[in-house]
Amino acid sequence: MKLTTAGESHGKALVAILEGIPAHLQLDMEKLQAELALRQSGFGRGGRQKIEKDRAEILTGVRNGETLGSPITLCIYNRDYANWESCMSDGACDEDVMAAKALTKVRPGHADLTGMQKFAQDDARNILERASARETAIRVAAGAVYKQYLSALGVEISGFVREICGVKDEGEYTFDEILSKKNGETGMVNPDLSEAAKEKISALRKAGDTAGGMVEIRVRGLKGGFGSMMTYGEKLDGRLAQGLMSIQAVKGVEIGMGFAVASVSGKDVHDEIYYDADRGYYRESNRAGGIEGGMSNGEELVLKLAMKPIPTLMSGLQTVDTATGEVATAASERSDVCAIVALEVIAEAVVAQVLAFAVAERLGGDTMAQVCSRYKEL
Repeated sequence: MKLTTAGESHGKALVAILEGIPAHLQLDMEKLQAELALRQSGFGRGGRQKIEKDRAEILTGVRNGETLGSPITLCIYNRDYANWESCMSDGACDEDVMAAKALTKVRPGHADLTGMQKFAQDDARNILERASARETAIRVAAGAVYKQYLSALGVEISGFVREICGVKDEGEYTFDEILSKKNGETGMVNPDLSEAAKEKISALRKAGDTAGGMVEIRVRGLKGGFGSMMTYGEKLDGRLAQGLMSIQAVKGVEIGMGFAVASVSGKDVHDEIYYDADRGYYRESNRAGGIEGGMSNGEELVLKLAMKPIPTLMSGLQTVDTATGEVATAASERSDVCAIVALEVIAEAVVAQVLAFAVAERLGGDTMAQVCSRYKEL
């Protein structure tokens, strides 16, 4: 399998090409559109979400609601392009508007300055348009396809928000509790902590500041043996970490106990193994987070990822204007105060992509019937 995405934040559209999806996967487009709506939700979102009402279109690879086995092309048109066409067109642009929209007061924590230096640009807009988290809209659309591919095998993915800017939830929840109790505004399970998080976000909005947080992703139904220890590039935990770290603003990833393994001895880290004639091999604990030796072990996957606060602060940070070399206040355009609910949805999509690739690599199959049959025999 292969995924390629393209498109700029204020350009005409975002596009994804998915290669390797087998024939005869029944695609539920309403489920796909629902994922996009979830990505735009959450307490603390900014003005862009009022403009865009993301809907994905299928351009190729599907007929009568069923995949053909050929590349699938997804497209999300940017409504905001109408407001930016004069300076974002692929043809001749209005020089006055380009000058007015140019961004030279580069934002700390963003790709602005480093990207300008790398690509020899004098306008950070040529960098930020692709660096923007707007790109994740099309990744969520693609991830919805991968989730349906995995769902056909009985593999489910969910998640919730563990922390928002210091408001931490240290509770333990089952997969079903996450599905039934998660709050739509904050993504948290504990209602009291959810209210506390909203108060924190509101205070940060008033101060012109932003918030980050932590998300936990769970996967159940994935059988053992996906990924491999034979080469470093095949390790499932390595692939998942890379995928999650590729999401804008993510600065840390944990699997299972994560960094906590450094603080205790082996008896409090490793999951002892048991055997039952009916259950086969199993573990009473899951500190490994469902992965041992770079391979899934049949237990639930448990992944955590940390999101830094959004680097576009309405109050602005000190920076340098690259056009003059003088001290300046960093540029601030429409921005979110907190996008942690969106991160949870994006993370699910990325995990689905990585796992779909691993499944296809091991099982192959030109049709979904072949894939399902091979998975059942494992």
